Amino acid sequence: MTEVARQPVGTLQVRTIAMPSDTNPSGDIFGGWVLSQMDIAGGTAAAQRAKSRVATVGVEAMSFHRPVRVGDVLCCYASLERQGTTSLTFRIEAWVIRAGTYQGDEVLVTEGHFTFVALDESGRKRKV
Repeated sequence: MTEVARQPVGTLQVRTIAMPSDTNPSGDIFGGWVLSQMDIAGGTAAAQRAKSRVATVGVEAMSFHRPVRVGDVLCCYASLERQGTTSLTFRIEAWVIRAGTYQGDEVLVTEGHFTFVALDESGRKRKV
């Protein structure tokens, strides 16, 4: 299968370095750590759009394409897919710049759809 070269879609929301403390027993970066970084990226984008607090209410269609390695720079991009009355769904793409390359070529490692609900000061749903 030939891979189609493409660029990240969305706005960069998180950029961080994968550290040894984030590894699973196989020595790759733990998928839960990647998922948490993606959730932070989506939550940041959703809060900016809603102009309020938000809470994650769903994560779906997660695809882990490649491992993240220690020293990789993880970059999470968010693009709005759907806006409801109280909710926002973002496509989140996680790309890495491989450790030691420093050329800026990013590789898609994970993607998924995250849904957030806007909250008022009391933690109740509010209109976006």
